[in-house]
Amino acid sequence: MDCLTHTVTNQPPPLADYDVHAADAALREGVERHASPANLEEIRAELGELGRAAGSRQAQEWGEQANANPPVLRTHDRYGHRIDEVDFHPSWHRLMEHARAAGLTDAWGRADGHLRRAAGFVVWSQVEAGHGCPVSMTHAAVPALRADPSLAAVWEPLLTSRAYDPVLAPPAGKAGVVFGMGMTEKQGGSDVRANTTRAEPLAGAGEYALTGHKWFCSAPMSDAFLVLAQAPGGPTCFLLPRVLPDGTRNTFRVQRLKDKLGNRSNASAEVEFAGTWAQRVGEEGRGVATIIGMVSATRLDCVLGSAALMRQAVAQAVHHAAHRSAFGGPLIGKPLMLNVLADLALESEAATTTALRLAAAYDSDDEGERAFRRLAVAVSKFWVTKRCPAHAAEALECLGGNGYVEESGMPRLFRESPLNSVWEGSGNVNALDVLRALQREPRALDAFLREVGRARGADHRLDGAVKDLLTELADLEGIEVRARRVVERMALVLQGSLLVRFAPSAVADAFCASRLGGDRGVSFGTLPRGLDLASIVERARPVPR
Repeated sequence: MDCLTHTVTNQPPPLADYDVHAADAALREGVERHASPANLEEIRAELGELGRAAGSRQAQEWGEQANANPPVLRTHDRYGHRIDEVDFHPSWHRLMEHARAAGLTDAWGRADGHLRRAAGFVVWSQVEAGHGCPVSMTHAAVPALRADPSLAAVWEPLLTSRAYDPVLAPPAGKAGVVFGMGMTEKQGGSDVRANTTRAEPLAGAGEYALTGHKWFCSAPMSDAFLVLAQAPGGPTCFLLPRVLPDGTRNTFRVQRLKDKLGNRSNASAEVEFAGTWAQRVGEEGRGVATIIGMVSATRLDCVLGSAALMRQAVAQAVHHAAHRSAFGGPLIGKPLMLNVLADLALESEAATTTALRLAAAYDSDDEGERAFRRLAVAVSKFWVTKRCPAHAAEALECLGGNGYVEESGMPRLFRESPLNSVWEGSGNVNALDVLRALQREPRALDAFLREVGRARGADHRLDGAVKDLLTELADLEGIEVRARRVVERMALVLQGSLLVRFAPSAVADAFCASRLGGDRGVSFGTLPRGLDLASIVERARPVPR
């Protein structure tokens, strides 16, 4: 009903009740490009169902409620017994239940599993990013546990299950479990070899008692955790269950929940162990090498999560501009706004295309693909997650003052945007990891350059950028101080190669001109003249095709 003083006009309708998958051309085409033909129809059906659910008003309401009602820590019950439980809003559980039912922890044992799971993660994360953390770690725990086949045999079916069971109970009686991770400590941060948590061997084979703390323990309500601790043989990986096989609670003291910038619906905690029972995973002293499989998988999810945030930011910005008029016409038709939207769309499409290429590499047993992802995941994690905050800020500004208001959803995207760059190693950690791979694993660089070289001769700006990169890599003197510069160039030539091969010519031309040819400014919206900006923006518009 209109108010007494004026009629409400020139306000965009809500972007709701649409198919998030079908409306994303870059995502659709990427899935079709990498999927096995025999599985494509099944994958389309899965993603269509998930896309329609993600775009529904109901799911959007779940996301808003989960964000507005953060988890609450209960250290003791009414009688004074220590319980260390975390309570979540019902909407959080609905999001988790839907994610599990959609197979977002079930990638390791099915055809095109990583590709379809990655695409689903991008789609569903646009509803609410916070619950993606436990989904990601549950999925990523599988490769680490496979270091101990006996543990994997017990836990892997529960990790990959489509069932969500939030009740804290012995794993043997559950249909599915959720995993968390505990690596960093107060005194060490990213330097996990400086951890002080002690692991003392017990009488049982592979059993230890842990004493110490974790400064960031992700998803403290989980059924079990993979943690690092100092055993007699050095840093070692352990599986720490919340509930012991006899049904009693393991000692797992949640000191407090973190009060975070974003990611409000998810719980992150400081926890303490005091004689806490755990099982060794892998060999003593090989903890970092054991858990690196989990880290690599969660780094890919950082890329996927940032790609999802950028896609939703672009969708909201383009939708707003298409339905909002200013200065005599639709915003989307204004040349300067068109430049901004096209620039945002380029960044989003590059991120999505890169993320799906990485996921497809996980579905292959080829040695070259394994070598490629060893380097490409760290490179992409550095770059895509770094681009996300500036991208979210610019998309928010496209909505003007409306974008600064919580009801628009844009502040939530903005607060979430820095997280993936911090999670699983900050920018410096990932850049140094790339240098480590370059120096120790020459096959990884060969595989990376082969991938980039598949576009050789297709665009002179890409060819020039590759030549400049090779010059950088040939000069190892003082390379650590240049690490970010080198990794940034690697990311851009990888994205350029993928877009030149697979994206429409308007997208590839604009990307190469601005990101590789140097013909742009520093801020978004500084693309050069002569590009088909309207086609780029129309491609990014969130309407079913």
